[in-house]
Amino acid sequence: MSSNQPGVQSRPPSYACPELVLDVQRVLDVAARQTIRAEFRFDPAAPLAVSVVLVVEGGPRVLWRIGRDLLRQGLRSASGLGDVQMWPARSEGGGTAWLQLASRDMAALFELPVPPLEEWLEHTYELVPAGRELAEVDWDAATADLLAGS
Repeated sequence: MSSNQPGVQSRPPSYACPELVLDVQRVLDVAARQTIRAEFRFDPAAPLAVSVVLVVEGGPRVLWRIGRDLLRQGLRSASGLGDVQMWPARSEGGGTAWLQLASRDMAALFELPVPPLEEWLEHTYELVPAGRELAEVDWDAATADLLAGS
């Protein structure tokens, strides 16, 4: 079992997914944008979510965990509710998509390039196909951990 997640079997290292690093645009207002580095990571041992670290030059690193399915759907149509929402920038599809992240009283809107993100996401689905995300879970161990309060 993985030492990071009780009840989840570790996958062999051959399942590693490379990190995707993109320069994305944070929309500050109608005429102002800021380039932010976005680092996307996928862990096959926790395949339901993608970790996204947003890095502002000279500023903090902000971590968001976003559903992998939400990202995939958001490339083609509106996806997500509440804190994380994503949709294509143009109705006919195109080269960019909008990602809105909200927390408490703050919200940020980012424009993401679709082709590299779409290619990277497809690679994650080759590693762990849709519908197989929970196939490696040892439900007996996970239930025992929950009941033990760990």
